[in-house]
Amino acid sequence: MKHFFFLLVLMTAVATSSISGAENWPQFRGPEGNGHSDAKGLPLIWSETQNIKWKTPIHDRAWSSPAVWGDQIWLTTATEDGRQLFAVCIDRGSGKIIHDLKLFEIAKPQFAHKFNSYGSPTPVIEAGRVYVTFGSPGTACLDTKTGKVLWERQDFVCNHFRGAGSSPIIFHDLLFMNFDGSDHQFIVALDKKTGKTAWRKERSIDYKDLGPDGKPEAEGDWRKAYGTPHVAEFDGRPVLISSGAKAHYGYDPLTGTELWRVEERSCHSAAARPVVGGGMIFIPAGFSKGTLLAIRAPSGQSHDHSVVDATKPNETDGSPSQLGVAWKSTRNVPNKPSLLLVRDLLFMIDDNGVASCVEAKTGAEVWRERVGGNYSASPVYAEGRIYFLSEEGKTTIIEASRQFKVLAENKLEDGFMASPAIAGKALFLRTKTHLYRIEQ
Repeated sequence: MKHFFFLLVLMTAVATSSISGAENWPQFRGPEGNGHSDAKGLPLIWSETQNIKWKTPIHDRAWSSPAVWGDQIWLTTATEDGRQLFAVCIDRGSGKIIHDLKLFEIAKPQFAHKFNSYGSPTPVIEAGRVYVTFGSPGTACLDTKTGKVLWERQDFVCNHFRGAGSSPIIFHDLLFMNFDGSDHQFIVALDKKTGKTAWRKERSIDYKDLGPDGKPEAEGDWRKAYGTPHVAEFDGRPVLISSGAKAHYGYDPLTGTELWRVEERSCHSAAARPVVGGGMIFIPAGFSKGTLLAIRAPSGQSHDHSVVDATKPNETDGSPSQLGVAWKSTRNVPNKPSLLLVRDLLFMIDDNGVASCVEAKTGAEVWRERVGGNYSASPVYAEGRIYFLSEEGKTTIIEASRQFKVLAENKLEDGFMASPAIAGKALFLRTKTHLYRIEQ
């Protein structure tokens, strides 16, 4: 009966997400966390003078993406020095700011790299509540109507070293967050109603292990990660997929039990959110080697506690039920932007503006083209189109197909570090200074 009830709740959640998917964008990378939108009638062309419904300045500096629910849009921002951390709510219809809430005062902020900000994690929102985190400096749950703080936590300590980047996600009554710092690496699940810790799991790889050169690893990048976790179902079993400093983990989302681990120690600081499809998990492994892993997810409890070293030849028998690396690639793999899986094709753009398409099953290249510019924002997909947003403010729209075809190029005044949101018939684009509602 308990198992039946769990499945019923899961099916209801999926159905609800599908119904509201075109109208809401509740988290980093959208309703399903994969960058896809069911929206129709989106604009193809825009500029500072065309198809802009409103443009709202956002004070200070942050790279969090817009989270959209109903008539509200939530994002975060922070002062340049990281001492003041804010949550901002914008009216979806008018673009007016209806809440501008200073949540935390930080006496001694950690260092943040120039490519990062003190407000990079994207909020996650649901009916009546929004969950906002700045990493170790603080996490809070707010009432979306009043802006009242319902609970907050400031006791998760880690040195983000170059700034926090992992966004929170929700699964049932749990809020998941990665904390992968230069001193501590762990993942936590909070009761989203109360903010109390449901479970905490330390990463199972000792960050003091030897590096790829055989020498003890120095404190810093090799111990870090910025990725957002993701929950996917394999043979009816939910798995929390989470990238750490030098490994990618599968956990039981309800208990925190580690189910499996894929190690890739030649890379570090994984930043992308995993993409799942066809029984496989696709993850850019991070900086240094720029490796894309296509992980074959195990099925069944008989493969619990499995460990695979992605740097060595796969010694499994290739069974679809066994954990393994189906293929890997090092060609123009992004460090910061996440991937898009559209049917049987993977689309990506690397940090230096080279876009590519590969077959998801085999990794075989379909096409590779230079789009130009520099990229941190993750692309989105809707209506058969893919949107690439550059740090220089250019949006390149291509056809999601086996032929590279540019449909349009659009330019706004400031560049993009935040990933876009799509809701209704509009794109919500955050530049370095403003939030735009782009709509015909």
